[in-house]
Amino acid sequence: MAKGIRVTVWGENVHERRNPIVRQIYPGGMHNCIAAALREDRRLEVRTATLEQPQHGLTKSVLAGSDVLVSWGHAAHGKVRETVVDRVLKRIWQGMGFVALHSSHCSKIFKRLMGTSGSLTWREAGERERLWVCNPGHPIAHGIDKCFEIENTEMYGEPFAIPMPDDVVFISWFDGGEVFRSGCTWKRGNGKIFYSISVPGTRFTRSIIIRSLGWSCATRCTGRRRKASRGWTGVRGSHFSRRARRSCA
Repeated sequence: MAKGIRVTVWGENVHERRNPIVRQIYPGGMHNCIAAALREDRRLEVRTATLEQPQHGLTKSVLAGSDVLVSWGHAAHGKVRETVVDRVLKRIWQGMGFVALHSSHCSKIFKRLMGTSGSLTWREAGERERLWVCNPGHPIAHGIDKCFEIENTEMYGEPFAIPMPDDVVFISWFDGGEVFRSGCTWKRGNGKIFYSISVPGTRFTRSIIIRSLGWSCATRCTGRRRKASRGWTGVRGSHFSRRARRSCA
């Protein structure tokens, strides 16, 4: 019997194999880096799935056993089969949480949920990001002060083609002067959705992602799994580098 929040981390695992520089940074794939970061919290039961697996690893049984699906996409959004997208959407409407990380704003699942293109402005310049808490009362922002900074990051900027969020939890500012709604929530059917510009690499960004898992599964997690989403006390590690192609074509 599951005792913690059941999390499936899905990743393409494409760019990591094609690009030798990226492969050197993430030899096991970005999905495994994200999963390893989440597994440091023992209240989470984490599995992974990838694009090259049968049915992209997102079978009916995998989705039925997932309280939250975490999505990382980069270079192969168009290769995800529509039948799998439909299956995931059905589970979200039923109550599975969905957390879209960074370049997953271009994913078929996210765009179908939003009903928009998910496009944004971007720049790879290795600049500083200052992430501001807009809604300190939101559970995802719990324990974070007014802001924190991440050095050497990719810029995302407005306009961000998304429908009006239920909550804008975070806004990011970059050295070039751009701003970006970097942490937003929605509800679709019984499912809760969180988009985050960040991946769980720094102490603060990992806290954000962990708390988003507890928040997004709250509509169907009860008992011990619901309890597992509370009381985050800290994380360890250094942030991931961010290099992603920003095209929603």
